[in-house]
Amino acid sequence: MHGGAVTLARRFVEQGLSPQVLLATDMLDVTTFLALTRPFTTRAPLALYMHENQLTYPLPGDGRSGPMRRQKGERDLHYAFINFTSMLAADRVLFNSRFHLESMFAELPKFLRHYPEYNELNAVVKLRRKSEVLPVGIDLQRLAYQVEPVDDAALPLIVWNQRWEYDKNPKGFFRALFTLADEGVGFRLALCGEQFGKRPSIFNEAIARLGERVVHVGYAEPDHYRQLLWEADVTVSTAHHEFFGISVLEAIYCHTFPVLPHRLSYPELIPEPYHLRCLYQNRGGLLERLRWALTHRDEAQKIARELATAVAIYDWPHIAPRYDNLLTSLAAQ
Repeated sequence: MHGGAVTLARRFVEQGLSPQVLLATDMLDVTTFLALTRPFTTRAPLALYMHENQLTYPLPGDGRSGPMRRQKGERDLHYAFINFTSMLAADRVLFNSRFHLESMFAELPKFLRHYPEYNELNAVVKLRRKSEVLPVGIDLQRLAYQVEPVDDAALPLIVWNQRWEYDKNPKGFFRALFTLADEGVGFRLALCGEQFGKRPSIFNEAIARLGERVVHVGYAEPDHYRQLLWEADVTVSTAHHEFFGISVLEAIYCHTFPVLPHRLSYPELIPEPYHLRCLYQNRGGLLERLRWALTHRDEAQKIARELATAVAIYDWPHIAPRYDNLLTSLAAQ
C-alpha cells in the first residue's frame, strides 16, 4: 500500500497507456498513482473497488502478529488514511457487500475525529453518495461438475476452505469439532486453504487430536479441490472477519451445506428463508447446526441443493454485465 502505486505508475507511463476508465482496488494508493500519471489520466474517471479496508479489518489478539505493521500494539492508522484519500480521489466507490459498506461508514467518522482540526467530517456524506454495492463475480463454472462419484457410505465430510489465519478464527472451529468428536459424532475433515507464513498452532493440535478423521491438509490443487467440495457435506465458518465470502460460496455451489455466523456478510449471501437452519448466533447454535447437518444428511443435502441454485447468481457471467454497465456509464461521463 505504500510503494505499489509508485511502481504501477512507472509501468503505466512507460507503456503510454491512455484509458477511458480506471478500475482500482483498495490496496492501491490512488492519490499517489493519479499524481504520478497526471498527463495520462486527467480525463479518465476512476472506480475504486473496496474488497477489504484497513479501518475495520480485525486485529489479532497478539500485537506482534497479523498482516499489518503494528505501532505499540495498535492499528496503524496510516493504512486507513490511504483508503480514505483513495475514496476521496475516486469518482465511484464500490463495496463487495452491504455489510462492508455499512461497517466502513459507521467507523469512518470515528476515525476522522482523531484529527484535532480540519477533520473533514463532511466528506463522509459525499463519499456515501458516490458509493454502492457491487458483488464479487466468481468463476463458479470451473466447479460445475464432479470429478468422481461420491461414496455415500463414507462418514460425512466437513470442509474448511478458508485462509489459515487468525481472522478466520480457526480456534473456534476446532473447538466445536473437538466437542463433537468427544460426543462420538462421526465425521471426516478436509483442511483446505492457503497459509501465509507460520500456521496458527491450533492447526497442528487439531491434526494430531483428530487423527484419522483428517483426510486432507493444506492447499488443494484445482481438480482435487473441486472433488473435495463435491464430496463435502458441510462447510463451516467461525470467522471474525468476512467482507464477502468467496470460499463459502464456492462450497455452497457444490451442494455443501453451510453453517455460518449470523453476522458479517453471511446474512446477505444466504437467502432469508434459510437463516434459521444455516446461521448461528453463538457457540451453542454452531454445535446444534453442525450436529443436525452431520446426522440428517438427506435433509441437509436437500437444502444444500436449493442453496446452490440461489448462489449461482454470483457466477461471473451473471455479474460481469453489472461491471460492464457501471464502467461504461462512468467512462461516458
